[in-house]
Amino acid sequence: MLIKEFRVVLPLTVDEYQVAQLYSVAEASKDNTGGGEGIEVLKNEPFTNYPLLGGKYNSGQYTYKIYHLTSKVPAFIRLLAPKGSLEVHEEAWNAYPYCRTVITNPTYMKENFLVLIETMHENSRGMTMNVHQLSNDKLKQREVVFVDIANDTVPSSDYKKEEDPTLFRSQKTGRGPLTGDWKNQVQPVMTCYKLVTVEFKWFGLQNRIESFIQKTERRLFTNFHRQVFCWMDRWYGLTMDDIRRIEDKTKEELETLRQKGEVRGLKADSE
Repeated sequence: MLIKEFRVVLPLTVDEYQVAQLYSVAEASKDNTGGGEGIEVLKNEPFTNYPLLGGKYNSGQYTYKIYHLTSKVPAFIRLLAPKGSLEVHEEAWNAYPYCRTVITNPTYMKENFLVLIETMHENSRGMTMNVHQLSNDKLKQREVVFVDIANDTVPSSDYKKEEDPTLFRSQKTGRGPLTGDWKNQVQPVMTCYKLVTVEFKWFGLQNRIESFIQKTERRLFTNFHRQVFCWMDRWYGLTMDDIRRIEDKTKEELETLRQKGEVRGLKADSE
């Protein structure tokens, strides 16, 4: 088991991020779907009476998705895994500002594979020590990793000039560009505290795969939040009703995209 807490600081409020995240998830899903791969949305509906974070939250929005991933896993895994096994199921309970996401592979790895992502969104600069209320044992296992969307290096294959926070300035809000010690200077400011727990029980591969998954999560969090910021003028001012309409339309578009065209989106690093 490998536990890391990624802290992503953003020049937004927690209320703004709720809309920004949902809008960006819908848009990014289309960018990663095509050629038989990508994201299939099975459910997107309200939930109640599902206690989260010790019962502090118990209602919100539930989503169930299947990720068809063949080209997005390392080559050595593609060689080992049987055809049809390279898809993962994602269940998410979004009780904003808290969200719990469970990723599994029920057809092949079953109980031997689990990625648990628990996210708390807070108006802070990323210095809250135990926002997830972890036990002392879990705190000893946890590694804290700060993600800087402006200053962290991204792979050249991921870089897009229009999604570079050091170049973007919002016409609607005047925020940006983000340079230097921006995290300690911007207002408003918030942090996504993303606790990622990875279990991959496969003799001889466990450490390698758990490390690969954590590395991939950091890459995804970095790229996604660069988009969240640089797409600000696209989502700023939208309401939650607007978001639900966008999500319904996106679900239909994803099904069409997945059945045609070429594979799109992030590919796995070569292994």
